Amino acid sequence: MARISNLGKGIGIGIGIAILVPVAVATLAPVLKPIVRQGLKSGIRAIERGREAWAESVEVVEDLVAETQGEMRAAAEEAGSDEAAQPDAGADTGAQTEDSAKVTSIVNE
Repeated sequence: MARISNLGKGIGIGIGIAILVPVAVATLAPVLKPIVRQGLKSGIRAIERGREAWAESVEVVEDLVAETQGEMRAAAEEAGSDEAAQPDAGADTGAQTEDSAKVTSIVNE
């Protein structure tokens, strides 16, 4: 008999929930809808701020890369002009020219 009473209680609770949930949702929807909208607005604002911060970070990194490449080009050009000013370096001139070519190729990539 205990099993039947537990089964009856379970069925009764299930039917009650099935009836009350739609009623509760319909009743609470006008109250919950503005709260959900506000939460969505806050989430969208947070995402937009994150995108802006990411874009700024990318811009800073791109600027640093451009500045570094410019410095490397200037150093390569300076090294090239030093080599042209000192042609008496002998066998080392070819090695220095190769090194300058390597630096220039790396910078241009």
